[in-house]
Amino acid sequence: MTAESTVASPGQQRTAQDAVTAVDPRGRAAGRRAAFGRGARRPRPGSRATLWLVDGGAALSAAVLVLPAPHRFSPVIVVLVLGVIAMNRRATLYDTFLVPGVLDELPAVCGRIAVGWAAVVAVSPLGSLPPAVPATAVTVHCLAACAGREAVHGRRRRALRRRPRPALVVGPVAVARLVSAALLRQPGCGVRPVGLLADDPDVLGDADDEAGLPVLTTAQDARRAVIQNGVETVLVVGAATRTEKAAVLRGLAAYGCVLWELDADPPSYGPGGRRQGAGQLAGFSRRLLGPGGGRRRGSVGKRVLDVVLSGVLLVLAGPVLLVCAAVLRVMDGPGVVFRQERIGKDGRPFTMLKLRTHRPASAHEAATRWSVANEQDMSPFCHFLRRTSLDELLQLWNVFRGDMSLVGPRPERPYFVAKFSQAHPGYPARHRMRTGITGLAQIHGLRGDTSIEDRCRYDNAYIDNWSLWQDVCILLRTVAQFVRPTGS
Repeated sequence: MTAESTVASPGQQRTAQDAVTAVDPRGRAAGRRAAFGRGARRPRPGSRATLWLVDGGAALSAAVLVLPAPHRFSPVIVVLVLGVIAMNRRATLYDTFLVPGVLDELPAVCGRIAVGWAAVVAVSPLGSLPPAVPATAVTVHCLAACAGREAVHGRRRRALRRRPRPALVVGPVAVARLVSAALLRQPGCGVRPVGLLADDPDVLGDADDEAGLPVLTTAQDARRAVIQNGVETVLVVGAATRTEKAAVLRGLAAYGCVLWELDADPPSYGPGGRRQGAGQLAGFSRRLLGPGGGRRRGSVGKRVLDVVLSGVLLVLAGPVLLVCAAVLRVMDGPGVVFRQERIGKDGRPFTMLKLRTHRPASAHEAATRWSVANEQDMSPFCHFLRRTSLDELLQLWNVFRGDMSLVGPRPERPYFVAKFSQAHPGYPARHRMRTGITGLAQIHGLRGDTSIEDRCRYDNAYIDNWSLWQDVCILLRTVAQFVRPTGS
């Protein structure tokens, strides 16, 4: 168990004045405009033009490769290119701050391509072609667009890992410290806090927070931080902060910073409630400051996916389970199935099934011992089962029965649910949805002996932004990470 403090290890102490006048980490000169206001905007990170070229080139590729010669360079193709780009722009698929994966964008990109082709076929001479020709063109167009966009996003993701975007965290100092520490623990998120803009300076104490980040208290300090550290992102913690710091935030936005609101407080949900968001950042629900919307939950579709996939996987995995059970029976004796009480949706207990890889000394140990992944007296075969997660395959029966889902927060024992609920106020909110075999936290490496606080945050972000496609993406990413060094 690693229910550690949310504050990172102390870094080298600096004064706020020193920090905000440091040399720009990306080597830019510090001679930019030193005041907020009109005319002070900087270019947003990234370039929309590259994605426009990708989408336009994908449409032209489909026309050249698939359509007959008379139709390849007709004005209809220009209309198609402009129409698809317009639809993608309206769907914010050219937002250069977000760096999605190909699976995240696939439904939106392919759906708009299909709509564009359907429209031009319906009102142009392309309608005289055999149906197989436009269908092939749509397929080629989708493949080219997704491949090109993934190449662009992949390059930007690699650049962000090497050089994360500097960010200011705005909000109550205690919560701002929690957020900044969590972001520093997740360097792959692409954002690196360089300072905290606190709205309650009376409780600051030291000039720096425990992670060595400067605590800024004035608009002038914030302005210098933006100029000298190349700040492009402002993370606003809580709606109250948005109101109290409205003037400063307007100045930061006028200077070209992208403003995001983060849900860092423990969630307060009613029965079946969920927060509306636009994604997550290191497990915090995140939305652009501005109009937004949420998605409806489709519990029927999720359950259908669970039943179909778990049933198919049980049939396919049956021989593997029988071989593993036979080996365990020969090596360790009877009792190859491990049954344990776990807490599921709405706090209801259920019996979870696994292949037995360890025999606890007593029922108390089984209920209260955190992890046995590195137990010395486990046989090499049991270590293999845990390392490859083959011991988890029996949980497919729990999914088929309806105790669990394929994707969702991992279920825990009653003892630890009570313990973590006291230590982490957002932990009980994980039980708004069926628990799962894998989840958003697990594909971000939060398995086994990792931070409970981080797991809790990712789990709630998953529920807040749930969609059936997100489940499919998590399942595909889980398959890609199937062989892992530790169990959960």
